[in-house]
Amino acid sequence: MRRSVLCALSCAVLSAALPAASAAPQPGEAARVPFAPRYEAEQHGGIVRAANTAAKGLKGTESVNDDSSIAYVDVDSDPNTYNSSRAELPVPSGARVSWARLYWGGNLRVGEQKPPADNGRVLIAEPGGQYKALFADSLMGHRTAGGADAFQASADVTELVRSARSGEWTVAQVNVAMGRSKVGGWGGWTLVAAYEKAAEPLRRLAVWDGFETVGPGTGELRVPVDGNRYPKGTGGRLGVVAYDGDRGTSGDYLEVGTSASESVRMADSANSSDDVMNSSITEFGTGRTVRSPDGTNTLGYDSDVFDLRGALREGADRVHVRFGSREDTVWLGALFLQADVRR
Repeated sequence: MRRSVLCALSCAVLSAALPAASAAPQPGEAARVPFAPRYEAEQHGGIVRAANTAAKGLKGTESVNDDSSIAYVDVDSDPNTYNSSRAELPVPSGARVSWARLYWGGNLRVGEQKPPADNGRVLIAEPGGQYKALFADSLMGHRTAGGADAFQASADVTELVRSARSGEWTVAQVNVAMGRSKVGGWGGWTLVAAYEKAAEPLRRLAVWDGFETVGPGTGELRVPVDGNRYPKGTGGRLGVVAYDGDRGTSGDYLEVGTSASESVRMADSANSSDDVMNSSITEFGTGRTVRSPDGTNTLGYDSDVFDLRGALREGADRVHVRFGSREDTVWLGALFLQADVRR
């Protein structure tokens, strides 16, 4: 199941910044985009993701988000890009990509103010390929609150990912600001892909996305990510993309609830149950994917994958996610679930 898109993916190759006249039409923006299902399937296969940050701290503030000096990550050799980073998308050998989407976002206001008109465009390069312009194809989230100016955009990249070879993807020109700010600066991207492979277990796959603010006084955000029944001992994974989660600021949590047991807070060796949005890109508590740069503190950008076995140990009639924050103001952008089906 996919939501309607507002404009198409542009794959015009370019190696330099495009003039404004050549930009494709972009969808509108809203301060709040309610979470809704983006993709759902039951198939032999799974979900993988690649992710990285677009921002870094200057010397002396490498590990502090709030009140730090933010600079750009720029790993490519193109002088026309001001930020770029890479990460591997670990699609298994012999698998067929059935769906893929790129999410990107960040803070437009740090020492400088970036123009919101650029929110809906990035450059993307497949492994070994050249940059292509990618334009948002759905309603974008954009809200100014608490001293920040946060946004998220996304676009379908199924055909591009399906035809690409294995290796590291590069994303550039994420529209995030640099400089110094009391609320910090952040930005990054996550490429999520669902794949089919006959040799793998039958699984339910679901991706939900939106743009919701959670913080002191907002209450919890609840997302019903799956309404299917699971037996006891089901294995699975839950991925989350979020913005402005400060490392060391407690009070933010991610809970998975089912009808069969009490809610379970997601946590692992890299993500505390009371500081789950802590500026990290991890999988089951480790940085399993190859990426450049590969720092452990991403200064407010989170793209994490958690083990769902604890939450599904008693089985489930449905799976819902609750996200809350008592101290941080955090923007939640996407959730993706993979759960085994036993037949």
